[in-house]
Amino acid sequence: MSEQPATDTDPRATIGRRVRQLRMARGVSLRRLAGDLAVSPATLSAVENGRTGVDAVRLAQIAGLLDVPVEQLFPAPPTDGPKRSTRGAVGTVAVGDDWRRFPPIELDAPLAAALAAFLEVGYHGATIRDIAQRAGLSVPGVYHHYASKQEMLVAILDLTMEDLQARMRAARTEGADPVERFALLVECLALFHTHRRELGFVGASEMRSLEPVAHERVAASRRAVQRMVDLEVEHATRDGSFTTPHAHEASRAVVTMCTALSQWFQTGGPASAEEVARLYVDLALNLVGRSRT
Repeated sequence: MSEQPATDTDPRATIGRRVRQLRMARGVSLRRLAGDLAVSPATLSAVENGRTGVDAVRLAQIAGLLDVPVEQLFPAPPTDGPKRSTRGAVGTVAVGDDWRRFPPIELDAPLAAALAAFLEVGYHGATIRDIAQRAGLSVPGVYHHYASKQEMLVAILDLTMEDLQARMRAARTEGADPVERFALLVECLALFHTHRRELGFVGASEMRSLEPVAHERVAASRRAVQRMVDLEVEHATRDGSFTTPHAHEASRAVVTMCTALSQWFQTGGPASAEEVARLYVDLALNLVGRSRT
């Protein structure tokens, strides 16, 4: 394993992320896998965060220790099948056919504690000791699972974006034309940022706290979400379905409007998540120059 500066397009970041996903999904701690590889936890953490390269021999060793085919260490190509899922910090967050369903995400104890701490005092205000106390673990117990507070933030934001993108793709496939696809994407964004309000809040408030490689990866995921909406607005504007003279600005205003829901929506408030989503679809269609029929 050799450490070199990473570039934005370096495949090391993608491979490292996949190693971390598979390790967490199998309940293997960072320290344990590092020990089995005869490297330090810091070195393995650098691999998982895309800062250190891994040769083919080492990749095969990692695959063997995680009991997966070596090709699973590379990202799977996108599919158009009816079932979609996101690989999260623990196991799989199922999306399937019903992207409107939001079962609880069961994070492992350190990650759940980190999320609670980040929500209460922010990333920079949270300490490993505080996270350990919230998780009912010792500080070394937290480090058994995660090499750093930064790694916990990265895991939370990766999970957030993977869950959102999988739902957006599922919603988009249900639309028969650009207008319908646009409405479904807006509904999906609104539902996500109400039902997954805590994840959305941390994602919006703590992007600035990410280290460069992780920041670029998460930012790229956010741009991909925006681009899904942009494309439908462009297509609907081109065919005359939308009349806004400012398609680019309107599309970004719509996405910003939806993501801001995580800043104020409260479960048990005067409107349900589903009612808010319907209202936001109406507002978004009006913004781009088309009334909902």
